[in-house]
Amino acid sequence: MKLPILFDAPAEPLAIDDITVTATTTPRQLTLRTMFAAKKYTVPAGMLLIAHQLGAALIPVIMGQAIDRAIGTGDPKQLVLWTALLAVDYAFVSFTFRFGGRIGFLGMNAIAHKVRTKITNRILDPEGMGGPARQPGMLLSIATSDARQMAMAVAIVIYPLGEFAAVLFAAIILLYISWPLGLAIAVATPVMLWVMDRAGGPLRRRSVQQQQVAGEAAGTAADLVGGFRIVKGLGAEPEASRRYRAASERALQGTLKANLARAGYLGSMETVAGLFIAGVAVAAGLMALRGAMTVGQLITVVGVTQFVLGPLQAFASNFGTIWAGALASAERVLTIVQAPHRTERAPFSAAPEGFALEFSGVRCGAGPVVDIIVREGEFMAIETDSATAGALSGVLAGVIRPAAGAVTVGGVDARSLSGEDRRRRLIVAPHESDLFEGTVAENVSMPGDIPGDAVARALMAAACDDVAAALPDGLDTDVGEAGRLLSGGQRQRVALARALAADPQILVLLDPTTAVDSVTEAVVAERIAQSRRGRTTVIFTSAPALLAAASRRLRIGETSNGETFNGETSVLERSL
Repeated sequence: MKLPILFDAPAEPLAIDDITVTATTTPRQLTLRTMFAAKKYTVPAGMLLIAHQLGAALIPVIMGQAIDRAIGTGDPKQLVLWTALLAVDYAFVSFTFRFGGRIGFLGMNAIAHKVRTKITNRILDPEGMGGPARQPGMLLSIATSDARQMAMAVAIVIYPLGEFAAVLFAAIILLYISWPLGLAIAVATPVMLWVMDRAGGPLRRRSVQQQQVAGEAAGTAADLVGGFRIVKGLGAEPEASRRYRAASERALQGTLKANLARAGYLGSMETVAGLFIAGVAVAAGLMALRGAMTVGQLITVVGVTQFVLGPLQAFASNFGTIWAGALASAERVLTIVQAPHRTERAPFSAAPEGFALEFSGVRCGAGPVVDIIVREGEFMAIETDSATAGALSGVLAGVIRPAAGAVTVGGVDARSLSGEDRRRRLIVAPHESDLFEGTVAENVSMPGDIPGDAVARALMAAACDDVAAALPDGLDTDVGEAGRLLSGGQRQRVALARALAADPQILVLLDPTTAVDSVTEAVVAERIAQSRRGRTTVIFTSAPALLAAASRRLRIGETSNGETFNGETSVLERSL
């Protein structure tokens, strides 16, 4: 029985149980949790498909009875009766398969969405992922291909259960007709299942290798596309092509070896099942020749043995290979969701009144020691070099752990903030922010719970009224993937509007106007100051307009004689 192909999950996640992952979760445990996470769909789907298999197993039984009781006796009433029963059974088989398959398909899509969301949430965690570096293409492969492969494990709960019920029911039928034949089926089935599980080991190893080399090839391709301009500028196209060809060749060889292992596994299992069923059919034929069973019973035995061949062979594809592939993908998924945080999260403590921002003896690498207190409601502009600005904003965002010192938000260590609490208290808008596919308005209103009036104010504050006027469909213009349909200045202003619309208690901006002209920069500076009145705002910038709009200016850098200082522009607060 062929399984339906998984397509993209619906936009809204379906009702499924959480797939819990801890530091000690193994690939087998994760696969089992995935299989049973969509019980709302798998239970009715499994019951319908079990009923489908039982109905299909009854077809040769009804045909055998029709031969013995109608054709053998020449009774037309019995012929009509058994023909009608056969028609009802066919309709039942069709109905149960159609709806059981659809419900199961829905469950697999729900699980795929859940797994994909769990992976992407971990990838996008602001605290980062520790451990070895991971190429973007590798992460994409795990979030798509491996998530889909893990979701296929749901099919084990749906299809093989029905196939097992079919084998068991067939054994009961054969036990009723001839106990040696039924006993042979009942004993051989668990033995074959054990052999399938043992034989799936090499296939699991091949699957891991295939996914690994495919991810490496995808990562190489993604990196080449992302750095195409750099490669072009260095004249390194031949070397880049050589590396990609080598990665593609490894991916091809891995795929071929994995498919070879799969073909050998399926072929051997189907051969064993075919030989076994052929032996049962031959034995039944000999018994009929000796008069040990009627013609109708012989037809039933032959029909049941032909039918049971399908479920037995399906065990090899629906159980062994799916289980092996899901285990291999679960192992790769765990490398992401179990990855340690790049920065250690500090213990959470309740915040006192006010949400002042304080850098206390913070030092990143060889940079200066920074002591800053930003008062509540203050609009502070910090002028420094790009490396220091990037490091300090990274500390605030929780992606960089300082070599010394700490940053607190209202007395709470910034590293303890997470989720909605972080979004409400502190947002750090980087210098370059990617936009999402959708319209300008949709990007600014993300994650979707921002009121329309707040979106309008943010668009005005970021001078996006000029952007809307220049676009063909105004705010309903699609920005394209990563905002590539907009100019650099337009992208920067839309990203700024998105940060302003979120209206956090503390907003940190890193060079928010580098891609706009001086006139627009002055407009943006004035409007930011107005829109953020009463809220705390910190801007790392050297733009004169933003420095002039700030209520307080701070410069971190070197004095004319080379001394490092940290303080007000006109006052040397600290020398090291």
